[in-house]
Amino acid sequence: MGRHRMNLPQDLGDTFAVRDARALGVGEKRLRAADLGRPFRGIRTVDLAPLEVEDPYERQRQQRLRLARAYAHRLHPGHFFCRETAASVWGAPLPLVFTPDGAVADETHLGVHVGVIGPTALPRARGVIRHRAQAKMTSLREHAGLLVTSPATTWAGLGTLPLPDLIALGDFFCRVWREGVGRPTPGRLPLATVAQLEAALATGRWQGIVRLREAVGWIRPDAWSPKESRVRFELVCGGLPEPELNGDVFDDSGRFLACVDMLYRRERVAIEYLGMLHGASWARDVERIASLRAAGWTVVEVTAPLLANPRELVRRVRHALGGRRA
Repeated sequence: MGRHRMNLPQDLGDTFAVRDARALGVGEKRLRAADLGRPFRGIRTVDLAPLEVEDPYERQRQQRLRLARAYAHRLHPGHFFCRETAASVWGAPLPLVFTPDGAVADETHLGVHVGVIGPTALPRARGVIRHRAQAKMTSLREHAGLLVTSPATTWAGLGTLPLPDLIALGDFFCRVWREGVGRPTPGRLPLATVAQLEAALATGRWQGIVRLREAVGWIRPDAWSPKESRVRFELVCGGLPEPELNGDVFDDSGRFLACVDMLYRRERVAIEYLGMLHGASWARDVERIASLRAAGWTVVEVTAPLLANPRELVRRVRHALGGRRA
């Protein structure tokens, strides 16, 4: 037993309600000790290891999930997690949140989104962002042990986000897990369908409804990551044809070369987004791109700085397509 668990019953776990600790005989002095975290009133945490996640998007998602698991100990009947919190529970991508001074926000700045339906009393606690919902517009599910809005309701409730982020969210929820060389969990059901997102929008006047309706038309079941969704968005907005997504490429002898993020198959142009690459993953990407080029493909490699410059991104892809058509 670590020193931070001294005088605490093992049954409490790493996150617990003060009322549960008292019921097990934990005294007030121990509950006020400095080694216990206090994410919410009436909740204590102990021995929570730092989130050693390099990707800031995933780290922020896990921080939201950690907040939800802590607040779940005081979630009242009729209350549920919604909006950004529900999206994080489902594993969906969200844009980064920053503090007023420009730093990436952590748990102390993110808050937890809690919803109620109808006249149910709203939660009143520091760190809780409250939402009142209508029953006809709210579908609930249990996921990862937490009561959250369904994927379709979650997506529809985030209409204040920019259009590219809504597209990335929709792509995530509607991804179809197809058969293919090295593809993960083929046959796994999508979390939602485009029809379900449309049905959710039809239940009422959602905030950002015009943007949500536009986003529906952009959603594709073969998008695998939010960065790929953003690249596709910028290319089409720049006047280029919509690329095929995550297509398998074979050489002339039928040997598998790669599953390409985006491609223009007739022109033999591949677009690969290069995220945070390290070690073996970097080596695999280098070899995959080399094999495509050796087979006569033009490969446009997209980095974060290039994606931040959409005009240059479109120019490079247009040049590649023009060169292949010449």
